[in-house]
Amino acid sequence: MIAVEIDNVTKTFGRHVAVADLCLRVPQGSVYGFIGPNGSGKTTTLRMIMRILHPDRGHIRVLGEEKYGAANDRVGYLPEERGLYKQMRVRDLLRFYAQLKGHRPGRQEIDGWLTRLFPDQDPLRVGGLKIEALSKGMSQKVQFIATVIARPLLVLLDEPFSGLDPVNADVLRELVLDLRRNGTTVIFSTHDMTVAEQLCDAIFMIYRGRKVLDGTLREIQQEHGRDVIRVRLDCNGQPMPRLDDLPGVVGVTEFGNYQELRTAADADAQQILAALMSRGRVEHFEIAHPSLQDIFRRIARPGGEEKDRKAAAEQSSDDTLAPSPVRQFSVSSGPEVP
Repeated sequence: MIAVEIDNVTKTFGRHVAVADLCLRVPQGSVYGFIGPNGSGKTTTLRMIMRILHPDRGHIRVLGEEKYGAANDRVGYLPEERGLYKQMRVRDLLRFYAQLKGHRPGRQEIDGWLTRLFPDQDPLRVGGLKIEALSKGMSQKVQFIATVIARPLLVLLDEPFSGLDPVNADVLRELVLDLRRNGTTVIFSTHDMTVAEQLCDAIFMIYRGRKVLDGTLREIQQEHGRDVIRVRLDCNGQPMPRLDDLPGVVGVTEFGNYQELRTAADADAQQILAALMSRGRVEHFEIAHPSLQDIFRRIARPGGEEKDRKAAAEQSSDDTLAPSPVRQFSVSSGPEVP
């Protein structure tokens, strides 16, 4: 069953096209990650799913309903802009949010949520605090409880991990996984590619209002990613030179004491290694599948994949490469790159 279905949706604000011809299917019970640069259309898409905004054209069905607001009582929404009633006490606020969706939680249920999110604190004390007395992190966790306390079938989270310290981010990640185990569909936007890799059954990337990625991490890696080579050279105390002139290398990213080489599809890793050995002592040479962060950078940087394609074409025109897929060759030596 499909929890959210978006068909050829376009949304504009004046002359600005926020979302263009968007199509998406989110299976029920899955965790779907929305990624993309700021201003790419993620929040606009979430707001259209919630019917806060209406598409200029196209159709959106939520939990099988296309009629405006028909499914809202079964949907929980955590907006990017945090906002709670500051004079209300935590327990009263959670009860109020639940009742808006037709759910009437008892004190034991509310205290159970508070114990889960605030394990080191007395739920009676936390429940009695006014919202204005909470720290930013505490307020964020209370708003998450308010989003899910009515047991929605679909949960939309806009940048839920933003501003959380690592411990609280781990707590929230585990709660998202619990929601999935209970059959809840979760869609969340994030700038944290590691979180997306860890949590998501599928990942969707929107760039300049258009869908550019959609699938599982493995599918995305196979379709959009070429292997990368992480390299560290001992250059006798001298700075490590840029290695973008090596055969088969179409781009380089520097990370302090090592470089990450993006390779052409027909690059020969052994030829790259041989060329490196002429530049200095090779301390580390590792071939890895591109991470989601690698693919995101490649698409979102100015020129994106087109620059890589042009660089690969220029390399091929030199007739210096013998075709040999990188995936057939792997070598690693020395300590792991930090």
